[in-house]
Amino acid sequence: MTSRTPDPQFRPIRTFGRTGGRALSVRQQALVDDMLPGLTVPVGADAALDPHALFAKAGPVCLEIGFGGGEHLIEQAQRAPGTGFIGCEPFIEGMAKALTGIKENGLTNVRLWMDDARPLMASLADHSVDQAFILFPDPWPKKKQQKRRLIQPDFLAALHRILAPGARVRFATDVASYADEALTRFLAHGGFAWQAERADDWRTPPEDHVPTRYEAKRLGDCEPVWLDFRV
Repeated sequence: MTSRTPDPQFRPIRTFGRTGGRALSVRQQALVDDMLPGLTVPVGADAALDPHALFAKAGPVCLEIGFGGGEHLIEQAQRAPGTGFIGCEPFIEGMAKALTGIKENGLTNVRLWMDDARPLMASLADHSVDQAFILFPDPWPKKKQQKRRLIQPDFLAALHRILAPGARVRFATDVASYADEALTRFLAHGGFAWQAERADDWRTPPEDHVPTRYEAKRLGDCEPVWLDFRV
């Protein structure tokens, strides 16, 4: 079997901003030190990782890439206890908030990855993820920065490889140029079918969406755009 273990020398162009800010509280730091190691996805094995094996209950697996403060991840995990959730977030304050939510709600269906999502994706088995959320990734609005945007052809190829047939992908942004670019790239890949049938399908939040504090700040240059795809 060909190994998918990420090369430690490999580091793709960075698609996110800072990873640290204010110092964590004593309680948050204790969660990061004591709780995070046991929830971290074990990337590095020679064989491709089946993420279903990470969870006690048999069920679908959902991947959230860049979960911010963790509100969406934690609420979705509460709503669907039979689904395994893997949350990726390089920002340590966001990780500490997610750990707080996991502990306070007694969640056993969440695993975490505090780094770039792409090495994690490279370690996962083909067709092993049933749903993916990419909500309000760093927009890099300046023209010279846009090469840092997450939605690139290589990323979409890696994402498509790990998604099961019929898997769903939800992408959201509040930056108009990113919405246009992302839609163009998803469709150009050829493996993602856009589910919109009318304008409200991309203008209106999906019924199962969980609003976040970032979303409420309205930092972008347009109302949020919701792009739902099916593999």
